[in-house]
Amino acid sequence: MLVVDNLRAGYRGREVLHGVSFEVPTGQICVLIGTNGTGKSTTLGAIVGAVQRMSGRVMYDEVDITHVEVADNVRTGISLVPEGARVFRDFSVHENLMLGAYTVRDSAVVRERFERVLALFPILASRARQQAGTLSGGERQMLAMGRALMADPKLLLLDEPFLGLAPSTADSVMDAIRLINRDRGLTFLVVEQNLQILEIAHRALVMQLGEITVAEDDPRRLLSDGRLEAMFFA
Repeated sequence: MLVVDNLRAGYRGREVLHGVSFEVPTGQICVLIGTNGTGKSTTLGAIVGAVQRMSGRVMYDEVDITHVEVADNVRTGISLVPEGARVFRDFSVHENLMLGAYTVRDSAVVRERFERVLALFPILASRARQQAGTLSGGERQMLAMGRALMADPKLLLLDEPFLGLAPSTADSVMDAIRLINRDRGLTFLVVEQNLQILEIAHRALVMQLGEITVAEDDPRRLLSDGRLEAMFFA
C-alpha cells in the first residue's frame, strides 16, 4: 500500500501541495483527477522523489520513503511514466524497452519481460526497429508504459496517459491498464483529466488547489452525482 500523509511539496521553496493525505491500496487502480495547475503532477513527482518534499511522509509497503531518491524508489518497485510519453526519440523501440531493464542482469528475465510487453502492445512488435521519434502519439504512450513495465514495478504512476490521444487509442491504453491490473495485480496511481478512466478505477481522488477534496471508493458515482460539475464548471 502507498500512504501519503500530510505531504507538503513544491518548487524552489514555493509550496504547491498543502498537506495532501491519501492511500492507494495494493492491487487497485486509483485515479487522481482535477483541472490543470491543481498539483496532480507535483504529487506524483513528490512520491517518487523528483519534487522537493517540504514536510509530511510517504510510506510504501510500510517503509518510509520520504527521503529516498528516485533511482532507489525504482529499484524498490515504483515507476513513473511522466506526462507527454517521453521516450528516447533517436533510439529504436527495442532500445527504449531494453533501457527499462538496464539493471537486470539475467537475459532470460529480460527476454520474458520484453515478450510480455509486446503481447500487451502488439503494435510495438512491428515497430521494434523503428526510431521512437517517428511513432504516433499513441504508440509513444504505449512505448513509455512498456519501458516502465520492463522494470517489473509493483506500483506504476501514470501522468495523463490519455493526453493528446485519439479516442480509440485512449481506449486501447485504458484496456492495457485494466488488463495489467487484473492479470498481474499491479497497483496504479493515474493522474488524468479524461473522466473515462473512472470506468475502470477502484478509487478516485479529486484535487483542487493542492488539496484532496474528495476521496471516493465508488468512482462511477462521480460521473452522475454532480460533484465534478460543481467543482470543474462552477
